[in-house]
Amino acid sequence: MGPEHPGDLDSHPRGTGGCSVHPPGESLRLPDLASRSLRGSVIAASDEFFAEKENLIKPGPATHQPHTFGHKGQVYDGWETRRRRDAGGSLPGPGANDWVIVRLGAPGVVHAVVVDTAFFRGNFPQSCSVEACFVAGYPDAAALAGASWREIVPRSPLTGDAPHVFEVPRSRRYSHVRLRIYPDGGVARLRVHGQVVPDPSLLAGMTFDLAALENGGDVLSCSDQFYSVPRNAISPGLSRVMGEGWETRRRRAGGNEWLKISLTQRAVVSVAEIDTSGYIGNAPGAVRLRGYDLRTAAGADDSAWFEMLPLTALLPDTVHKFRLPVIGEAAGELAGERDQPVTSVWLEVFPDGGVARVRLHGSLTDDGLAEARRRWARTAPLTYGQAFVACRFRMRAAMSPASLVRLV
Repeated sequence: MGPEHPGDLDSHPRGTGGCSVHPPGESLRLPDLASRSLRGSVIAASDEFFAEKENLIKPGPATHQPHTFGHKGQVYDGWETRRRRDAGGSLPGPGANDWVIVRLGAPGVVHAVVVDTAFFRGNFPQSCSVEACFVAGYPDAAALAGASWREIVPRSPLTGDAPHVFEVPRSRRYSHVRLRIYPDGGVARLRVHGQVVPDPSLLAGMTFDLAALENGGDVLSCSDQFYSVPRNAISPGLSRVMGEGWETRRRRAGGNEWLKISLTQRAVVSVAEIDTSGYIGNAPGAVRLRGYDLRTAAGADDSAWFEMLPLTALLPDTVHKFRLPVIGEAAGELAGERDQPVTSVWLEVFPDGGVARVRLHGSLTDDGLAEARRRWARTAPLTYGQAFVACRFRMRAAMSPASLVRLV
């Protein structure tokens, strides 16, 4: 798993996914569901003669070193197919294309797709399209060949050495995407930004990490992300180096740094894990956790947040685990009285520094599980008949009254 690219809150370095802003819209603030950092994978491709298909979903921006040649030519950090030829060696027809299938790291509703042709200047595709499908379980390439694919990005022109952002009408969840390039060429990165929709059957009756990106948690906001973005702290796996956690700049004034995390759904958090692994000379001195319950909160200001973990010292390069809530235990309350549900958690670090991972283990409340099930049902893929009716409805809505009379 690789880190998201560092940057200020309102910068989005070319070619990267992450929680930074990328004009023109808010969609690119959302997680990259295809990224290797979320454990996405590339299942199959029609061709990868010049550059491997797995490069498409690497977390960082594409790199390039000119005049580095292998047996098949210039080495590219991306996916590149051979030049297509029709019979007799002529150029391919207008419909000729290469394709690649990516399994998303978690099922989700897609909001935007980025097709980045970084450093492909004389060998980029003329155009591309993107399809998506949802298939339960772990289908292989043969099973996906017969899946019900839906076009989410119509065939669109591409230019060389540039990121291309395509907004996607959002409604249904998908598990796989298929990128087609016409007729051939190279693409550096494929980003599929969206919202994770976890399968409630894997959550019911379970204790799990409520903050984890793969379980539908996400970062709402943060005070600083100078060295690395906070979404790293809720990503799968362990942080191997400092760049794979969340680290702020050094404070030169009073106050402290913080981030706010939305949970999978309404839940009770039992154990908090604050991991400073790898942060030896730059770990925070202390941490505090506060909770917010959207269902019962009287307002949205700071007074609506209640303490879950009081100000507690942290050590460098250490995995800290805290049974929550500590305040209730100190007051001698009964365990059942201490289980206060939350929908969001506010992590504060004092005064600044880096955190490798934040894990918030707990279980969904009954209403939280019910909402997870409703969301799973709302985002279910359309059947063929439903898709036909929806298409017909859109066509009728776009027609004039006179045309509707003829249609009837």
